[in-house]
Amino acid sequence: MDFATDMDIQREHMKRIPKSELAIICLMNSNPPIPDISESYLDSLLSNFLPSGPFGNGNIINQSNLAQCIPFQKNTTVVLTNDQISPGVWYIGYFHGIGPARTQSKMISRGKARLVSTHITVKGCPTSAFWGPYCNQTVEMIGCSQPSMDNNSRNLLDRNIERRNSWYTREHNRRINILSQRNQLVEKEVGSNVTALVRMDNSVTCSISNNSLCVRQGDMKFYFLDVVNLALQFEITAANFGVIGPSLICYLRYNAFPQRDLHDYSGDISHDPLVVKSPNIGRWYIAIETVSKTQMNNTASKPVLDAMCFSLKWQLTGCLNGKTGTNCSWEVYGLQRVPRRSPSVPFESYYIPSDERASLEDSRFYLEQFLSNSSREQFAWTYFFLDVPQGSAGALIHVQLKSDKELNYELYSKYGGLPSNDIWDYYASRTSSSNGSVYFSLQNSTNSDMDLSIFYAKEGTWCFGVKHPADTANSQTYMSVSLQGCHRNCNQKGVCHSSVDESGLTFYSFCTCDRDHGGFDCSDELVSPNGHIWQSVFLIASNAAAILPAFWALRQKAFAEWILYTSSGISSALYHSCDVGTWCILSFRVLQFLDFWLSFMAVVGTFICMATIDEASKRAMHTAVFILTALLAATGATRSANIGIVVAIGSLGLLMGWLLEFSTARRFICWPWQINLNMPQSWPNFGTLFRNTLEVLNKRFRWIFLLLGFITLSFAAMSWKLESNSNYWIWHSMWHITIYTSSFFFLCSMRVNARNRSPESNYELTRQDSLPRSEPRET
Repeated sequence: MDFATDMDIQREHMKRIPKSELAIICLMNSNPPIPDISESYLDSLLSNFLPSGPFGNGNIINQSNLAQCIPFQKNTTVVLTNDQISPGVWYIGYFHGIGPARTQSKMISRGKARLVSTHITVKGCPTSAFWGPYCNQTVEMIGCSQPSMDNNSRNLLDRNIERRNSWYTREHNRRINILSQRNQLVEKEVGSNVTALVRMDNSVTCSISNNSLCVRQGDMKFYFLDVVNLALQFEITAANFGVIGPSLICYLRYNAFPQRDLHDYSGDISHDPLVVKSPNIGRWYIAIETVSKTQMNNTASKPVLDAMCFSLKWQLTGCLNGKTGTNCSWEVYGLQRVPRRSPSVPFESYYIPSDERASLEDSRFYLEQFLSNSSREQFAWTYFFLDVPQGSAGALIHVQLKSDKELNYELYSKYGGLPSNDIWDYYASRTSSSNGSVYFSLQNSTNSDMDLSIFYAKEGTWCFGVKHPADTANSQTYMSVSLQGCHRNCNQKGVCHSSVDESGLTFYSFCTCDRDHGGFDCSDELVSPNGHIWQSVFLIASNAAAILPAFWALRQKAFAEWILYTSSGISSALYHSCDVGTWCILSFRVLQFLDFWLSFMAVVGTFICMATIDEASKRAMHTAVFILTALLAATGATRSANIGIVVAIGSLGLLMGWLLEFSTARRFICWPWQINLNMPQSWPNFGTLFRNTLEVLNKRFRWIFLLLGFITLSFAAMSWKLESNSNYWIWHSMWHITIYTSSFFFLCSMRVNARNRSPESNYELTRQDSLPRSEPRET
């Protein structure tokens, strides 16, 4: 994967970048990534990235529930081999700024946009029977066979199991009575024998003959097997293996090729089987190698190259009749998915047990009627499994338990397998939970309620295990399981939206928070209610600064400019009133257009007003400016580049006005066609021209107001530059005040003709120099 961006930041400077400006790329298997925004994770991310680069020096993408993220760089190449990734759907997420942040409603956010180009190449072997960098290594599938049985055979098997269980129960009771007289209790031992009998009647055995498995010492041979149903455990056993020969090491890894230093399980199966409890549904890869005792004791010794042949047996164990657990006494139910009517997101639905005791019309079900019974243990387990459909990896699983008494249940969840006390993905109880994951949330839980969510749940089979007391007859608990869009409907602080990823194959949901909240589910309050009121007052009231230039225009009887400045201030106040959620007199789009268009016109109008030109020329320039600024406001009002464009248009108007003024006064300087090479004689003319220009400017402007105008304009530019999502309200309010005040100072800097209240013309200052002198007459 090749990522190219326009961000070029030195690695040693990355830790100085604020979290709100940090740009990262995240990879995730099976579901869209959510970056961890904790300080410890970000510090670890940057610390590991700085010395070795992205996944450099053998860094491995682990198969945990945490997204793997790297900072944006100008050029980043990520190469992942088949021992680093697992097959399936991989998601790539681009995040520019992480953590809760204010969006300030629909107003402009002037953070720099980043350009990203991605080129992904996937290389693989033509068939699953080969693997390796050159597709020259083989991987074989372990053939499994389970005797197919018709209904009569299965019923006969069930009756045999019942008879055997009855016999073992009587034998169990007889031994208990005998041993109880000796003050000994072996209930657990006898029970395990009964359990072994039941489990063996529903086992699946896979084996490879002795002739097909021969491995030289130091080499590895690979196999894979598909687990298609929920199982209790599987065992790998070696047979026909020499007792005094080398050790047989087995490596197991789920959904990816195992290596000596990268695997899920490993063990020496030359003496004892390798047992995996509650294996995940999916493909398991097996690597076998023979290691001599000398190699195990001394890794520097050379391996012996003799081949060793043996047979390999794989045993998969499960339960019959909708049971599971260590003794096949726990109930397990499948949940069927029921789509909701008029869903807010495409995949919204709820799950109920596939049982006649559950109603399709009710999104919740009475839990106690499905719970397992146990008279020998203090706690029992009941399992529910469901399927998250394809294309809905951007949804969340919401589980709620609500009881009429104190809730004494624990909930365990696991993707692709049975959860237990020791093996689970997410865990929750009334007093604690696995809140360390960014994909899990337990909120608003009380003594009688439990409310939890799994964000962006992986597509496939999920299993939920309820651990409960053996006696639950006196309680009434309702359980609901649903597939939703946004967590808690964005906590009523935003709007839930759904979209489709760039491939068009997966829906995902996200929250658009209101003006005062942020975070993944809008649960973070960024601005208090009182703070929102004060910020709204500042943004709206700061437009009163438009009174200053409007007052000057009215005093000078420049009614067109008076209307322009007054309308600009009023439209800006109405626009920000709608933007902060106070009141919208018109639609937001109309108010935004009026605000930016009249603001652009006010800036350009100030420049044109500073040029002393006749009304006909002024009307022509205003008409052209009306068209240009309207196009800017309609096609992209919030572009930061518009400020430079408007200032350029105003400067051009001022320059054209002065040119028209000077041409009217006949003050053009015409250079002669013949160049006077005697340059020293022409230098005094340039000095005279410079002095005359300074004299004209001095008589045209009041310098103290002109200086104040430039100072306030520089403050306006600084306010514009310092605006961000967090401090937008204060700096944009300062922008209103300083930009209108600078216009007022620039207008006051012009000397006004006291007779017609127009800017004073300086035509008479030098006109006498251009008129022919008359000769004195004798009288």
